[in-house]
Amino acid sequence: MYAIIRSGGKQYRVEEGLNLVVEKLNEAEIGQEVVLSDVLLLADADKATVGKPLVEGASVVAKVISQKRAPKILVFKRKPKKGYKKLQGHRQYVTELKITKINA
Repeated sequence: MYAIIRSGGKQYRVEEGLNLVVEKLNEAEIGQEVVLSDVLLLADADKATVGKPLVEGASVVAKVISQKRAPKILVFKRKPKKGYKKLQGHRQYVTELKITKINA
């Protein structure tokens, strides 16, 4: 069984036991269980339930493994023939989750 959930403006395909890295969840603490209620699709071996836009009564339960920062990405801006160059670094705050249960 798997589900497609929405978190942080992105969509993720999740199954039980999967480790998932999403944008930071402010209310979550390490070791706490989080309920993700934005379920867009539920699929079993032979049938799928598509939400309009969400599947009613469905949720995904996940345990917070860590709150950390993603690897640094470099943002380089340049304007040709003007001598303008700018280099910036960015590290996004992320939450690592372990999917424990999918409620239909």
